[in-house]
Amino acid sequence: MESGANRGNNESSNIYKDSSWFSQFRNASNPWMARYVYALIFLVANLLAWAARDFGHGALIEMKRLEGCNGGKDCLGAEGVLRVSLGCFIFYIIMFLSTARTSKLNEARDNWHSGWWSVKSVLWVGTTIIPFLLPSGVIQLYGEIAHFGAGVFLLIQLISIISFITWLNDCCTSEKNAERCQIHVMLFATTAYVICLVGIILMFIWYAPQPSCLLNIFFITWTLVLLQLMTSVSLHPKVNAGILTPGLMGLYVVFLCWCAIRSEPAGDNCIRKSDSATKTDWLSIISFIVAVLAIVVATFSTGIDSKCFQFRKDDTPAEDDVPYGYGFFHFVFATGAMYFAMLLIGWNSHHVMRKWTIDVGWTSTWVRIVNEWLAVCVYLWMLIAPVIWKSRHNDST
Repeated sequence: MESGANRGNNESSNIYKDSSWFSQFRNASNPWMARYVYALIFLVANLLAWAARDFGHGALIEMKRLEGCNGGKDCLGAEGVLRVSLGCFIFYIIMFLSTARTSKLNEARDNWHSGWWSVKSVLWVGTTIIPFLLPSGVIQLYGEIAHFGAGVFLLIQLISIISFITWLNDCCTSEKNAERCQIHVMLFATTAYVICLVGIILMFIWYAPQPSCLLNIFFITWTLVLLQLMTSVSLHPKVNAGILTPGLMGLYVVFLCWCAIRSEPAGDNCIRKSDSATKTDWLSIISFIVAVLAIVVATFSTGIDSKCFQFRKDDTPAEDDVPYGYGFFHFVFATGAMYFAMLLIGWNSHHVMRKWTIDVGWTSTWVRIVNEWLAVCVYLWMLIAPVIWKSRHNDST
């Protein structure tokens, strides 16, 4: 029995290493390739939700299940998004429940994750259709729950980004690479701070052209204060976290501030948009496509970063260990389904969304701002917590 199992493992390993990508896909032997298929399914779900919002009014109005909308165009568009999102969420939550805690390659759950595509295709089609048969009350309830799920996704993404920045800093400052990377660290940190300052100056010019733009002035000024605060805490002698991490975090924080202000609806003198903002142009279409792809890439990159959420890290994994956490991967995509729904409806099922727009509205603005402030709080806590615990430990001894 043991020799037969070893022979099966060796055969699977040979398929993984020597076969073509099509053979690996067909034989369910490459979990790295499987993740791209799940990302493609997620992208298709995003496009279906967008099509339901912008072009599905004629089809949705004929469905008796949507009579609760009373024929309202905006309500129908939002419900179409939520129904597609619910189907995507159900698919990935089923995959999460069926692959959670998978630890070894070549076991049944590993084969299910990396293969059985014909069965999963039927499953995905079924979970996409079922939400369109549910009453509006159920969909509205899902819309409320999706606010929480999207928040969970943003929190996971935030921790993943901070963990990556910390890992990069640790690699550059380790004894092995300290001397070799010293110039690179200074160069990257200086570049990051220059970009941050230029970004803040441009936001003042573009989004706070008048003294009456108090809210935008507050957002931008407070971002500058947070950048200074992160730098001061990082360079404190007791923390001594260097200058690279606050610089990279500053890029992320400034980006979030920019996204927040960009999410403000048009019609305000503080948001310099052309008079043709109500018309769809090529720039709007390209921006929308880039935003959708960014959602997919962000979900994909976060999903494979399960190690930063492990309390016990094994530095020497076995050869037959799974390359990434399957359950965590699908859980991120499930919450990502809620997240893209919130972006497409502006975090408000009663909000009017123009075609080829995404994440626009005051609710979206405040979600981004709160996310920025939360990012700074989490980062500062990761810097200060070890100092506090060390101080308490010394006091107790």
